[in-house]
Amino acid sequence: MNLSRNKRPLYLQIKSILKDRILHGHYPLETNIPSEPRLEEEFGVSKITVRNAIKELVQEGYLETSSGKGTKVVRNTSTSKRSTSQRFTEVLVEEGHRMRKQLLSAQLIRCEEGTEPCRLFGPECLRVERLYFLNDVPYIQYTHYLPSRLANAKHSVLDAQSLYGWLEDHRIELKSFRDEFSVAFPPDTAAAALTLAGSTPVLKRVRHSCDESGQIVEYSEGYYNTSMQHYVINYEM
Repeated sequence: MNLSRNKRPLYLQIKSILKDRILHGHYPLETNIPSEPRLEEEFGVSKITVRNAIKELVQEGYLETSSGKGTKVVRNTSTSKRSTSQRFTEVLVEEGHRMRKQLLSAQLIRCEEGTEPCRLFGPECLRVERLYFLNDVPYIQYTHYLPSRLANAKHSVLDAQSLYGWLEDHRIELKSFRDEFSVAFPPDTAAAALTLAGSTPVLKRVRHSCDESGQIVEYSEGYYNTSMQHYVINYEM
């Protein structure tokens, strides 16, 4: 996997990817992550870079190292910056499900006049389409619209990395989020990705995200096949 060589330190990029895999159940609780040599080969980095990434995750309580026994996942939940509630994917992973994502496309587009992306970003923006799998079955289709200045960034890592970790790699930290939920018929592209008939209603989630200056950085539309799994939020008081 090719990492960005001119943004955040490589070990922090690897840490972000490994953490995302833990939170999505790719590395299940009480199992070992791949060995250091395998991670060095996957990311094309030195041993010290991999060790620094693992060290950070050990300090945060996600991993535990044991001489001769490898590095084990001991925690698979996080405290979300966006809410005091538990993240949806964390709930599913805790219940024994597996989540993974696939990057479908990432390209600079001309925004259609009168659309929300055009209103927010002007005539051009970066459109990123991703598909989430629940236990290897297509479950969520997401289309993210982002500022055009990100069009030249490396997008291939979004196959493995979270969107927000990727934005942080490019010095963009989000501070506020607004989510809207409704029932809708998915557009043809989303229906095809989710292997649904176009007349099948699904849960639609729309998100607006702003940076610390209040500038819109992300507009996303997601379609959830809730016939497979309801959308769940756990709150703790």
